[in-house]
Amino acid sequence: MSGSVVVVRVVVHAPSATSVTLVVFDHDDRVVERRAMRREGDEWIGEVADGTVYGIVADGDGPGFDASKVLLDPRALEVRFPAGHDRDLARRRGAPNEGCSPLAIARAPGGVRPRRWSTRAPVVYEAHVRGLTRRRARDEAGTFPALIDELARLARLGFSVIELLPVHQFDPAEPNYWGYQPLAFGAVHRQYAAGVDAAAELAEVVAAAHEHLIEVWLDVVFNHTTEEDEHGPTYTLRGLADDMYYARHSDGRYVDDSGCGNTIDVSSAPAQELIVWALDRFADLGVDGFRFDLATILARHPPFIDRLSEWASRRGVRMVAEPWDITTYMTGRSFPGRDWMQWNDRFRDDVRRFVRGDDGMVAALQLRLSGSPDLFDHPMRSVNYVTAHDGFTMYDLVAYDRKRNDANGHGGADGAAENWSWNCGWEGDDGVPDDVAGLRARQLRNAWCLVALAHGVPMAVAGDEIGRTQRGNNNAYRLDDETSWVDWGRAERFGDLERFVGRLLALRHRHPVLAQDDWWGDAITWFGTDAGPDVSHHSRSVAWCVGDLYVMVNAWSEPLELTVQAHGPWRRAVDTSRPPPDDIPDTPAPLDDARYRVAPRSVVVLER
Repeated sequence: MSGSVVVVRVVVHAPSATSVTLVVFDHDDRVVERRAMRREGDEWIGEVADGTVYGIVADGDGPGFDASKVLLDPRALEVRFPAGHDRDLARRRGAPNEGCSPLAIARAPGGVRPRRWSTRAPVVYEAHVRGLTRRRARDEAGTFPALIDELARLARLGFSVIELLPVHQFDPAEPNYWGYQPLAFGAVHRQYAAGVDAAAELAEVVAAAHEHLIEVWLDVVFNHTTEEDEHGPTYTLRGLADDMYYARHSDGRYVDDSGCGNTIDVSSAPAQELIVWALDRFADLGVDGFRFDLATILARHPPFIDRLSEWASRRGVRMVAEPWDITTYMTGRSFPGRDWMQWNDRFRDDVRRFVRGDDGMVAALQLRLSGSPDLFDHPMRSVNYVTAHDGFTMYDLVAYDRKRNDANGHGGADGAAENWSWNCGWEGDDGVPDDVAGLRARQLRNAWCLVALAHGVPMAVAGDEIGRTQRGNNNAYRLDDETSWVDWGRAERFGDLERFVGRLLALRHRHPVLAQDDWWGDAITWFGTDAGPDVSHHSRSVAWCVGDLYVMVNAWSEPLELTVQAHGPWRRAVDTSRPPPDDIPDTPAPLDDARYRVAPRSVVVLER
């Protein structure tokens, strides 16, 4: 009926509470009504009209309860931050925070948007919603609508998946650019919206991506929250059912396997229900897949991974694990989700070391290029990458020997100390000699080739195609500034690299053997300079033939003469030692000699 009021049901889990009150605010953040919620078993129920701004006050027995605090509904679909929002006040037990805490805006769930897997094999582009477009010259830079305008370019380059860093609502009062400190699991971060409805704008991104045959995956964080440890703010879960949502040691201390102060107890039914509810929320918006931050924390309770796998099959979404945390490492068969893809950090480290020219890396490289059969039961479970949001950018891998993290506020002590990088003889990006710049350009292309030509799911981070730099910062998690934002001014300087990446990914898509479901097995043959592969400690070269591709890689500082040992006819599709555009010509050049001089630190790709 026209003009009818839509009623939203509010349900909170607080079994140890003795009373729970729903507090209604006006849009000036003043209290206008308090309503006692009714108890039904372990849950407390109330109703509000759609669009109502509200909070919750819970009192009861237990260390988490603090009746002075107005709490955020854990199932909020939208969050409002009052003008007087005060994170420090939320830390102080017994200090009233009415009008100073995050509040829920009641929203009725919408319909279910369709998902649509790409018809192209997955090639992943990891991006930050704000950072991707913040330096674009437009009014809506750094928002979902600006992201939509990037999709056509990504499709032309050959990417078929955009994986967004977390879009959960986080606390803007906390130094947290990446988004890995969630406040409300199922709410979309309001600051990424150009208008008033962040969830609708995310759904529009998904719909637009599907028109470009691009899937949208979200990085999701269900292993901890922004409430930190016992000294952190009481915003939501802590004030309702602290002992059921957070894992504790036997002495009562919070378990901190996340490195962020607390750890969600996924053996708890209420925690599981909250996580699945949030996943349903994003799946309803049309999201195609989810990458789980510190997925090993969820895997501490294997039945929950089974439940998530069943849920994913029912909803038709892809699941990706980051298979480690600060105490547990499960890359490969150790992770219980056998149908999940996994970020393969072994690929990252081994390929970085090979490209750098380390001894003894040929045998490891063969495994990584083959889909890592030493780790996985299925080659397409391996997400192959050398860069991600955390760590050096691809350009910084060839420009810095050491991290430069002073801006992060930890005295430079944060971030990985070993990055397997090599600056090509000159530290940094200022005053780079021409010969060093040329070598870096070649090394960038070499890294791109090994990622694109490996069996599995390739992934790169936003800006790697145009030489993005963070000036040696390998942990810019809190830097919402030009350190982290993609500098589109570099697109002119690195335009030849962007062209190279587009043509390289087109080559990958022309050869489905690189993304086939079955192992290569006997379909791949490995070679050395004149015979079989040299996997000795000092070897830095290898060649292989699979399908209609013949690849020769030389990570040595001297040229090597290699014999093409598989029947052709062959055409040269890539030679990273050649100047653009001949490094990857529009028309592959016929090969008229079985001997090929592979230049120092270069990759050659032949097609037949």
